[in-house]
Amino acid sequence: MAYKFVNAHVFTGTDWLPGSSVKISDDRITEIIPASSIDTTDADTPVIDFNGDYLIPGLIDLQLYGGSDLFLNDQPTPETVRHIYASHARNGTTTLLPTIHSTSLDIMRESMAAVQVVRTENPLGVPGIHIEGPYFNPIKRGAHSTAYVRTPAEGELETLFSTDADVIRILTLAPEILTPAQLATINTLKHSNTLLSLGHSNATYQQATAAFNEGIPLATHLYNAMRGYESREPGVVGAVFDHPTVRASIIADSYHCNPTTIRIAYRLLGERLFLISDALFANPPRPTFELGQFVVHYEPDTNGPGRYVNNEGNLAGSAITLIDCVKIAVEQAGIPLTSALRMASVIPAEIINLGDQLGKIQPGYVANLVRLDQSLRVKGVWTSGQLFA
Repeated sequence: MAYKFVNAHVFTGTDWLPGSSVKISDDRITEIIPASSIDTTDADTPVIDFNGDYLIPGLIDLQLYGGSDLFLNDQPTPETVRHIYASHARNGTTTLLPTIHSTSLDIMRESMAAVQVVRTENPLGVPGIHIEGPYFNPIKRGAHSTAYVRTPAEGELETLFSTDADVIRILTLAPEILTPAQLATINTLKHSNTLLSLGHSNATYQQATAAFNEGIPLATHLYNAMRGYESREPGVVGAVFDHPTVRASIIADSYHCNPTTIRIAYRLLGERLFLISDALFANPPRPTFELGQFVVHYEPDTNGPGRYVNNEGNLAGSAITLIDCVKIAVEQAGIPLTSALRMASVIPAEIINLGDQLGKIQPGYVANLVRLDQSLRVKGVWTSGQLFA
C-alpha cells in the first residue's frame, strides 16, 4: 500500500515543515516534499489532505500496565498484550513496553513469554517488556504490594533470566537493597538489550551516583518513589539532576508531579528527560481493580484526567495515554511542543536502541504516524503504513 499525505504540518522529530507532504510505500516513509511538488493525479495512490493538521511520529511509551480493560499482571497472556497495544495505539502510541509491577517469579516469567509471542508478531510495536520490581526498597514501594516487594531468593535471578531474557528491555530496581554479588549476577545474566533503571529507591546521593556510574543508565518516574532532594542530602533526585548522562522518565499527568516540577526537571535535564504514561487503564478508565493485595480505584477529577489510588491512599498509576502527557507538558508545564514531542518519540526510541527506525519522520523510517489537530487531538493513526482502526 502507498499513501500520499498532503498539506500537513510535519514534525520530523527535529524540525517543523509547514505545508509539506509525505510519501509512504508499504511500511516505510519514502519522501518528504513541498506540497506544491507532489502529484495528486495518480489514481493508484490514495491522497489524504491534512488541511494543515500536524503529522508527527508515532509516540513511544516505555511504561504502562493495561489497556481499556485488561491488565498484564492479572492476565499475562498474548491476548492481553495485544489488547494493551490496541488500546494505546488508537491514541497515537505506536510503540510500547507492556509493564508489570512487583509480582511472583511465575507471573514475571508468564508475562515475559506473553510479550515474546507478540514481539514476534509486532517487533517494532511491542519490542519488549518493562519489569518494574520486585527488587525494591520497601520504604519506597509506593503502591506495590508488600506481599511481593523483596530481594531475590536463592536462584531466583538465574531462573528469571533462563528463558526469554532478551524480551526484557527495562528492569527497574533499587540497587541499594541488592548485594554486590546480586548486582553482578544481574549484569552477567541479563541480555545486552536490557537496561537497568533505578527506581523505588531510598538510595543516598552517593549510592545513586555510584549506581549510575557503574552502568545503570535510567531512573524510573522522576520524583516518585525515590529519595527526594534535600539541602543536606540531595538523594536520588539530586543524583539524577547532577549526573551528566543518566536519563529519567517522568509522569506528566499533573498528579504524580506538579507541572512546575516537570518544568524544572526539563530545564535541568533537557534531552535526558522523557515522558511515560504509567497508565493502569485507559479509554475509558476502569473504575476498580483488585489483584491480591493490589486494590485500586479510579478517582475522577473535573479539572484533570483523574487518577488511580490504592486502598492505602497511595497513587497507583495514571488513567491517561502518552498524548495526554504531551498536552499536559505543553499546556500546564510550559514545555515547548517540539520538546514535548521529542520526549515522547525521539528520546524513548533512542533509549531502547531503535532510534534508527522509529521516532522520526524521515525517509527509510517505519511509517508509524499520527495526525493531530491544532488542539493535539488524535485524528488518525498509521502503524507500519496501515491505517489503525
